[in-house]
Amino acid sequence: MARNASKVDQLAYRPRGRELDVEVFRFTDLRRRVARAEILALYHYTFHTLICVTDGAVTQLVDFQPVTCSAGSLLVLRPGQVHSFGSDEGWDGWMVLFRAEFLPSEAQTAADLLPALGLDRLPDHLSLSTADFHAVSEIITRMQLDVAIDAMAKDVHALLRYQLCALLLRLTILQDRQVGGADAGSLAVQRFAKFRRLVEQNYAGWHQVSAYASALGCTEKSLTRAALEATGQSAKSVITARIALEAKRLLVHTDRPIYLIAEGLGFEEATNFAKFFKRETDRTPIGFRRQYKG
Repeated sequence: MARNASKVDQLAYRPRGRELDVEVFRFTDLRRRVARAEILALYHYTFHTLICVTDGAVTQLVDFQPVTCSAGSLLVLRPGQVHSFGSDEGWDGWMVLFRAEFLPSEAQTAADLLPALGLDRLPDHLSLSTADFHAVSEIITRMQLDVAIDAMAKDVHALLRYQLCALLLRLTILQDRQVGGADAGSLAVQRFAKFRRLVEQNYAGWHQVSAYASALGCTEKSLTRAALEATGQSAKSVITARIALEAKRLLVHTDRPIYLIAEGLGFEEATNFAKFFKRETDRTPIGFRRQYKG
């Protein structure tokens, strides 16, 4: 990975060595090739990143929230998310970097071959049992070894692609097991998954639960019930949290004027946005920007 020259707090995918669409290495390797100040900075990425802590403990930052990680912790970071390693000492782990387009699309996969593949089903943080941790570590170790295999690049790409799909499927199965296999397939959980995808696509324009309920063909009460069952939060809280998160990202990772951020997030007046942000974060937009950009 490498800094984008036009925006120093953004990391673009730049693999070292062979030009492959997936890169696997240890965090200690990153420490050797990147200055300490860069490791400790706050970034958002243009690619997917899996971080599997294998030794020690560390508190990392994901979307401005601290996440305590120890051996067996696995972080799933998506493009656009904000992340900081927290510390470059006292821990080590695997890092798997890949572009979204490296994964096969739904149109390219048979439903019975990859029935559960989908990064949107994974939380930002998983805690693996000892047995599951060893199984995941074995897959990642095998991937790192196969990156250097003596073969044509297209064959190595295909091999790594299937290995990555197998890794993500295993993580999805482990996650479903943790939340309960039966619950994972319930109507409420399925409805919430569709709702969350709609929120991701429309949060800047749709601020009301009614818009999402109409698109999903259900009542506001049933949608709120699904959100509460899945997350413990109301549907309105889920929408509000996503808008506030995007506001934080834009404040920290762009120099865009606050009135333009407000406009882009669907607020007719910057003052309304400022009140919203203060209510949700207990900080003003200017204060938040100064805290993190400083």
